Amino acid sequence: MCTEFGGPERLTTQEGPDPEPGAGEVLVAVEAAGVSFVDGLIVAGRYQIRPPLPFVPGSAVAGRVAALGPGVDGPAVGTPVAAAVMDFGGFASHLVVPVAEVVAVPEGVEAAVAASTMESYCTMVFAVTHRVPIAAGERVVVLGAGGGIGLAAVDVARSLGARVVGVASSEEKRAAATAAGAEAVIGYDDLKDGIRAATGGGADVVIDPVGGAAAESALRALRSGGRFCVVGFASGEIPRLPANVVLLRNRTVIGVDWGDWSRETAGPAANAALLADVLGRVGRGELHPPAPATAPLDEAGAVLTAYAERRVTGKYVLVP
Repeated sequence: MCTEFGGPERLTTQEGPDPEPGAGEVLVAVEAAGVSFVDGLIVAGRYQIRPPLPFVPGSAVAGRVAALGPGVDGPAVGTPVAAAVMDFGGFASHLVVPVAEVVAVPEGVEAAVAASTMESYCTMVFAVTHRVPIAAGERVVVLGAGGGIGLAAVDVARSLGARVVGVASSEEKRAAATAAGAEAVIGYDDLKDGIRAATGGGADVVIDPVGGAAAESALRALRSGGRFCVVGFASGEIPRLPANVVLLRNRTVIGVDWGDWSRETAGPAANAALLADVLGRVGRGELHPPAPATAPLDEAGAVLTAYAERRVTGKYVLVP
């Protein structure tokens, strides 16, 4: 429970009665709740969305249907499901969710994997299906390639036949990017020249969830007609990209915000269809998200602190 905006150490764990689903709703017994860098920004009050206090953080859950509201026709009690929760509440043992937002989890996909893939993989599948198509053989550079979004970007681009170069700050994170499918991995030193060397002259696409000083260097490393995808600012610094570098060689800067699309444009049915697409790709073996690390609910603050300090490789889920 977040009762005041600030550091994640202020989160508290509270007990209460299980909620009851109403008309058009299902009760989900949560088996895993995904955690992300953005959750920490929301708790701190530093995100573009500021929920009214108090609130329960968390937007990605997977578990089983525990009860149906009056008149709700399926999914049956006990069905493994996942949901992207737009009104938060995911860091809990039980959660009421509109039935239109609930998606069946394919056989063989564990709840922890379903919950941990939701934000990062929905962002990247949204990116390649709605914002920046990637063709087989294109050279795709992923900044922050050892983080949750970065690893998803590597995996999704690889699944489309791209040749992926991962950029990460440590050997551990570069090894994770290699395991996810990057053909080459580099660090941030001399980034523009490093990208050009690793891609044979320049990138077709840069995926940037990091921001900061690396953004301009990567933008300058795009080849003619290249696309620069702004996904986030994990570095804490929003870059000011020079327009003349965009103009030169017909480059394009593209914003990728799955959250805004899901809340303001898509509607529950379209967003649920995107989540079903992501989980279907995982279930068919087209995407290979790594198993996340796990922690109990009362360690949510510590996990969010680790994200904020960029100490997390891959993803975490909270297990009630």
